[in-house]
Amino acid sequence: AATPPRPPVYAVALEPASQSDDEKLPVALARLTAEDPTLVVDRAGEHTVLRGLGDTHVAVAVERLARVFGVHVETAPAPVAFRETIAGSASVEGKLKKQSGGHGQFAVVQLNVSPLPPGEGFEFVDSVTGGAVPRQYISAVEKGARDALASGGPQGHPVVDVRVELTDGKSHSVDSSDMAFRTAASIGVKAALAEAGTVLLEPVSSVTVTVPNDLQGAVLTDLSGRRGRVSATEAASDGRARVVAHVPEAELTRYVLDLRSITAGQAELTITPDHYAKAPSAARA
Repeated sequence: AATPPRPPVYAVALEPASQSDDEKLPVALARLTAEDPTLVVDRAGEHTVLRGLGDTHVAVAVERLARVFGVHVETAPAPVAFRETIAGSASVEGKLKKQSGGHGQFAVVQLNVSPLPPGEGFEFVDSVTGGAVPRQYISAVEKGARDALASGGPQGHPVVDVRVELTDGKSHSVDSSDMAFRTAASIGVKAALAEAGTVLLEPVSSVTVTVPNDLQGAVLTDLSGRRGRVSATEAASDGRARVVAHVPEAELTRYVLDLRSITAGQAELTITPDHYAKAPSAARA
């Protein structure tokens, strides 16, 4: 079997130089990543992020965008993909009531919104009894809840690890619809996030550095300065040591460059996304 491509260790945000460059960028990136699977493209909010095996690798890719595909971009540090989670529980009403001439829009939902354990994502629970919310609208309520979480919490980041329970509601035989219930649920979840508040979460990566034994101390000192938590140090082959640590992504933007200068280019590095953790209050959201 083919070996999977090495995970990227360096990333930049791409800012197209013009409207024309912006329009041509997606096709050019698709061709670039087809030619070189070790390049990875993803979206972070409004930004297009290009990831590669190092700063030189990414710089060559950016140069190829211009030379081969005629697409000119500026580069900036890749944004950190912060998330939020709800800080406590809240019981709320989401209500949509609009009347304009004939048909109106009407939906009311009662929701209990609460935190889930880290990494659990999203859970929707339908606890309605007696048809207070007709069956055909239940999935619209779930969609509305997902809309509100994806569109961002009070701090402006997508919200994760949340349980939304639908407990009650009201409908109207003429004025209720999927869209009315979807909107009411979204209003309710946003109200719950505002009432309970949210906690900022930051992405944490698993970092493995393989380095000559005599440089291990310098690597460990540097990692601790990046809020790194070392989980293992072990002997690798030929007088080399392997250090494994969890490090917040915010501290890794220039790590591949800094590690090169600390170790005179003698280190091997892998970085893989691992989990989200509560960010310190000083973190830039």
